[in-house]
Amino acid sequence: MVKGLYTAWTGMVNAQNRMDVLSNNLANADTIGYKKEGATTQSFDDKLMLKIKDTSSPGAVRRLGYMHLGVKIGEVFTDYSQGSFQITDKPSDLAIAGQGFFAVAFTNKGGETSVKYTRDGEFTVDVNGYFRDHDGNYLLDANGAATGAINEANYVRIDPNQEYQIDQLGNVYQNGQLMDRIGVIDFDNYDYISKYGENFVDLLEGGNVIASTATLEQGTLETSNVNIIDEMVQMITLSRAYEAAQKVIQTEDSEIDKAINQVGKV
Repeated sequence: MVKGLYTAWTGMVNAQNRMDVLSNNLANADTIGYKKEGATTQSFDDKLMLKIKDTSSPGAVRRLGYMHLGVKIGEVFTDYSQGSFQITDKPSDLAIAGQGFFAVAFTNKGGETSVKYTRDGEFTVDVNGYFRDHDGNYLLDANGAATGAINEANYVRIDPNQEYQIDQLGNVYQNGQLMDRIGVIDFDNYDYISKYGENFVDLLEGGNVIASTATLEQGTLETSNVNIIDEMVQMITLSRAYEAAQKVIQTEDSEIDKAINQVGKV
């Protein structure tokens, strides 16, 4: 009986973990460039049960079969599939069509600067002509994104007082002259990147930056790839699974109560 309580409990914990992931997806449904997450479920290894101290067959071990120990939380993964495009007609807004990431010079609260990667192309041009995200991080050009070198020479910069055009390769033009090229990179293995902060990814040790074949769309933003209806359907399914495990625990508790307080008195 106690095993039944534990098995149902593991199911409830797993459902709660998956519910947290879905809730985070729904909270970021309107976040530009957000990539939804999912959670996997794994089962514990089955254990062989043996009957011990069996007087009907002394000296022999009797097998009773295998016992299932419930489920455990698997890994949380990220779905990097393309999100829908939203036209803004703002020249500094950029969307990546295909696999790739912008590279920015990210500065944390401690003042340390490192390269982070994002699909969020909602940039602005400051008074000095630098492209910056909503947190003030500088957008890196092709050289800075490929090498990871962080310095002003590798920040995308234009004349803020003149109009500019950005083609699909990321080349930035003003008055027909090439001013800079926006860096868009990709990774050789997405298993070596992890989410960082609100909408960034970080390159882990063992991962490598490679050239991206993606193109850019000016005046456009990539919305999140969260499908609200799908997330809500999954939440309803998980809620029912949680309630089912809850009823199992209530039933097991009732049976244990009877075994202790009623059968035990006989």
